[in-house]
Amino acid sequence: MEPIKHRITHYWSHRAEAFQTQRIREFEDEKHERWLREFNLYIPQDRPLRVLDLGTGTGFFALVFAAEGHEATGIDLTPDMIDRARQTAEILGLQADFAVMDAEEPDFAPESFDVLVTRNLTWTLPHIEKAYREWYRLLKPGGVLINFDADYSAALEDEEEHELPENHAHKLVPEYMKAENEAITMEVGAYHGPRPQWDVQLLIEAGFERVSVDMGAYRRIYAEIDEFFNPTPIFCLAAYK
Repeated sequence: MEPIKHRITHYWSHRAEAFQTQRIREFEDEKHERWLREFNLYIPQDRPLRVLDLGTGTGFFALVFAAEGHEATGIDLTPDMIDRARQTAEILGLQADFAVMDAEEPDFAPESFDVLVTRNLTWTLPHIEKAYREWYRLLKPGGVLINFDADYSAALEDEEEHELPENHAHKLVPEYMKAENEAITMEVGAYHGPRPQWDVQLLIEAGFERVSVDMGAYRRIYAEIDEFFNPTPIFCLAAYK
């Protein structure tokens, strides 16, 4: 494993327990329906789909799709996250498959999935261009990649200040871990171009036929400054094979 990936895995291992608790609350919150509305802008509504959640963490997106009757799989590089994802599925009474796997090297047959989804993953990938090529390979013809992310390294320099509630995830992270997160963000960000413009270029080069960018999803999902609020504006990339 590359040193930066080992560092990322170590960081998220320490956050897995608290992350699981928050994601269960988010699943039971109205944010669940907001995320589902965003997905429904891009996916077919007439049949069950095979869905892969890349960088699933504790399984939130995979379980949102599982709750709708889709065949969902989640992968993550951090074993502790996958353990928590399986626990979360059991707690919520839902069926999904989870596996420890590198999102840059997913071990699935070509054209295995109708939909690929991911949140806050691609900013951690040192080889986004490789990941996009691999993800294109995994999609069935007509399939879609839905990527929610942000230019976190750029945001460190000019992020808008928000008064976050005391139960917000950022408030609960120790200072030394915040410093580690910022260091990782800047190290990985050095590999990246300006986002999401750079992503659009890479997706087209990977073979995707149509790519859209939605900068408005952020305000639809995070309408309130609550415990789930993301202080960095996210974008949504939808790329069709």
